[in-house]
Amino acid sequence: MFRKKAALFACAVAFLVSPWLTGVSHSQALTMKSALARALAASPRLTAAERDVGIATGQRIQAGALLNPELSYEQDNSFGTGKYQGTKSAETTLQISQAFEWFGKRDARIAAGAAGVETAAIQRQAVRLEVLSQTAIAFLNVLGAQRRIQILDEQVAAIDRLTPLLQRRVESGASSPAETGRAEVASALVKADRERLRSTLASARRELAVLMGDPTPKFTSVSGRLDATGRPPSFQSVVAAIEANPQLVRWTAVYAQRNAELLLARLRPYPDVRIAAGWRHFNETNDDAVRLTLSVPIPVFFQNQGNILSAQESLAKTRAEREANRNTLIVIAGRAYDALQSSLRELAILRGAAIPKAEQAAQAISDGYGQGRFTLLEVLDAQASLTQARLREQEASQNFHVAVATIEGLVGNPLSLARESSR
Repeated sequence: MFRKKAALFACAVAFLVSPWLTGVSHSQALTMKSALARALAASPRLTAAERDVGIATGQRIQAGALLNPELSYEQDNSFGTGKYQGTKSAETTLQISQAFEWFGKRDARIAAGAAGVETAAIQRQAVRLEVLSQTAIAFLNVLGAQRRIQILDEQVAAIDRLTPLLQRRVESGASSPAETGRAEVASALVKADRERLRSTLASARRELAVLMGDPTPKFTSVSGRLDATGRPPSFQSVVAAIEANPQLVRWTAVYAQRNAELLLARLRPYPDVRIAAGWRHFNETNDDAVRLTLSVPIPVFFQNQGNILSAQESLAKTRAEREANRNTLIVIAGRAYDALQSSLRELAILRGAAIPKAEQAAQAISDGYGQGRFTLLEVLDAQASLTQARLREQEASQNFHVAVATIEGLVGNPLSLARESSR
């Protein structure tokens, strides 16, 4: 089953690289595809998961090993008294023995080991998806912070463009000199907000760099677009797709492993047979003889009941663990899906009415200010409203793509979206 499921994750490096996030990059700008590839190459979590596969493989090999034979040497009737002084009457035995496991014990161990390898391999796929999703979200946080700073830069530039006009109005007596200070204060407050965002951007860049294996960022910026969106499939289809998540697929292998462990616990009380063959030499008569031994433990006291009960409970626990894991994934997917839908509704309002009207108002008031029809306060208020609308749009767009990345990390495939054009 795992081999069939594994095909779903063969393109994991690029599964989060949506077309709207692969914008044109400049010389040192980091793309989403490059960030994901570097994160996979540098992730210590993925390296640890690879080692877990190696550990399980070693345990599988060891499970199939046969028991070693035993070589023994015995010397009787020597170094005593009377005729047994020295080694004159000694009896010397050289013997080789071999224990044989019965009732399929070795096969049960091999089955448990093979299931352990499959469990580790599927868990590696789960870690791979988590690394990709985490890196994609970190990338989006950097991209969003960059865009917010750009929006504030545009607001500062718009305020600064008022300075020559404001100066002329003051000189002509059309405006109070106090308005110059008001414009400076407005510009300073926006710059203060921009500095706060730059701190947020620095933290986001550092987080992304660490995920790619660098203690400090080695990229100047990231490139991509957040404006394109799309309608998601139904939540029921998302839940259905979650069934292919390796975190859930692995429980099939875990069940097989625990079932093999239960069988092994039940077989352990059954006795193994030890057969020995040896050569015995009698010093007193200088005669030789063959010695044959067959030994079988009698399972009277040790019935392994405690280990059998433990294995039974562990097997029964598997179904509950899988359901708990599934419920957790559905809750995470539900939160992301609700955030996605909320972002789409918010974007529809912002792009359909708020931003176009804010742009028209800002332009009209700015033009009217030059003609003396509006005050500076009205101009600054219009610019601030437009900036806030654009910041809300950017935040909603980022939340949309973060939700998409979260869901894609759960389903293991790109989310099928009905594309919508940006405004």
